[in-house]
Amino acid sequence: MSITTDTASPSPLASFAARSLALGYGAVAYLIFLGTFLYAIGFVTRYVVPKTIDSGAAASTPTALLINLLLMSAFAVQHSGMARQGFKRLFVRFGSPAIERSTYVLLASLILLLLFWQWQPMPRMVWNIERPVLANVVTAIGFAGWLIVLYSTFLISHFELFGLTQVVTHFAGRMAAPMKFKTPGLYRLIRHPIYLGFIIAFWSTPSMTVGHLLFAAVTTAYIFVGIYLEERDLVALFGDEYRKYRQRVAMLLPGLF
Repeated sequence: MSITTDTASPSPLASFAARSLALGYGAVAYLIFLGTFLYAIGFVTRYVVPKTIDSGAAASTPTALLINLLLMSAFAVQHSGMARQGFKRLFVRFGSPAIERSTYVLLASLILLLLFWQWQPMPRMVWNIERPVLANVVTAIGFAGWLIVLYSTFLISHFELFGLTQVVTHFAGRMAAPMKFKTPGLYRLIRHPIYLGFIIAFWSTPSMTVGHLLFAAVTTAYIFVGIYLEERDLVALFGDEYRKYRQRVAMLLPGLF
């Protein structure tokens, strides 16, 4: 912690250095996120990447179950805990608000990379689609889920969601624009297209092992918990505007729920 007097002010050089450091930090955090996101696609679909959801030496079922649940729990605690307004207020007491989102993104990415690295395969087969055409259709649906995730982030400002907008604005010496409530594209049909995309991506596989089923089931359960917590924050932030939106727009499936 540094201490300044009332008459002292940071030099332009120091200010520039601090803003440059924040910009570099945000850029590195974004690149790590991007690599993690691409690896996640390969991890779930079992394409290209060296370690997938079904590869590696299999431990005993109780050991694999315990390790995998601990890994997913660590991600859930970080992902939900750091997203809450209380944590954000605490963060800005000790660090720059410009890097709060980048820090969130960076830590979430690092925990996911740890999960990919330490994930214990549980190879017993639950279902296996042997007909090539049907298997390819299911695989294509899974990739469509990932595209929905990515497309939906750009609908609501991809670079702001992952912290780049904040550090670029800070580097330019401007104040970040206040968050606005908007419902473009898919958000007019469902409230959480990003979560829907993840659910589609996690469940659409022609070969479902016990380990993959565990991953899909736990992450889907966490998504519903995340929706509850996120919507509570959105109501607190936007009030009646979000309440009315929630009443007229389905959560995940148009016309159903």
